[in-house]
Amino acid sequence: MSNLILVTGGVRSGKSSYAQTIAAVSGAKVFYIATAQALDDEMKRRIKSHRGSRAKSWVTVEEPVHLARAINAIPSGKKTIILDCLTLFISNLIHNGMSDPQICADVKNIVKALRKKSGLSIIVTNEVGSGIVPDNKLARRFRDLQGTVNQITAKEADRVCLLLSGIPVQIK
Repeated sequence: MSNLILVTGGVRSGKSSYAQTIAAVSGAKVFYIATAQALDDEMKRRIKSHRGSRAKSWVTVEEPVHLARAINAIPSGKKTIILDCLTLFISNLIHNGMSDPQICADVKNIVKALRKKSGLSIIVTNEVGSGIVPDNKLARRFRDLQGTVNQITAKEADRVCLLLSGIPVQIK
């Protein structure tokens, strides 16, 4: 039986820390799927900081694009999987030229793959729709697609938690 939690919120709201806290108390082996790519020095520093925040016993899988495949490769048994984060994953797919319908289908496949695993799965994502309307087509596409993907994932999740200034608010 799988359990799926979606953790959402704004930038620097404490989403990853909260997901890590849930995983740490799960009592299961933790697999951390990281989607970030170190394409510049600033992102390299962010990734290094994220790596440093994880327990040494956790298994990190760095996969920016093929998440369902990475999930399916995780061994069976009691485990906790953190997918951090759906937002960077969507950006990666857009930059790889995938269409919105393809991306939505990929996200559905990721949720199915997580559901096939026994244990707990935690998906981290950003809530990007509360700000201003971006001034360019690509940014608007990203914002709209991220909102759609979040809705798809939230619908399938057993629990949804919104982080506001580091405070978790259960919304489902």
